[in-house]
Amino acid sequence: MATPVKCTECDGRGWKIVTRRGCVAAMGLHMEQSSREDCLYCDGPEQLAEMFEWEVFLTSGGTEELGPCGTGPGQATSMDALRTALLRLETNVSAWGRIIHRVYDFGTLPDDWSRHVIFRTSVDPAGAVRFERVSS
Repeated sequence: MATPVKCTECDGRGWKIVTRRGCVAAMGLHMEQSSREDCLYCDGPEQLAEMFEWEVFLTSGGTEELGPCGTGPGQATSMDALRTALLRLETNVSAWGRIIHRVYDFGTLPDDWSRHVIFRTSVDPAGAVRFERVSS
């Protein structure tokens, strides 16, 4: 039997319990089930993770294809990776890219509400990568 633990986030007014989240998703992905301690009184500490995804799209013959892509925990790192990927492409291929801000919650599958495009990029005729902020 588990011993109840007083919550430190709400100064001991609540008790923590162990809950399981994402059990169906974890079983579908053949991963271990996840668990965390939740307070019965407060929301507790925030368990969100921010990630920045970058994607390159290649336009050739009127069709767009997904090119190099990746993800990282920092916006600046993702912007640098996207810039590098765009500059490494051949000059005869039309390419553009985007940076996506995504928020992951503990034990849940990502969905479209947690995904926002924050930058669109293009390569100008001089060969420089231009970032344009997307209004939300």
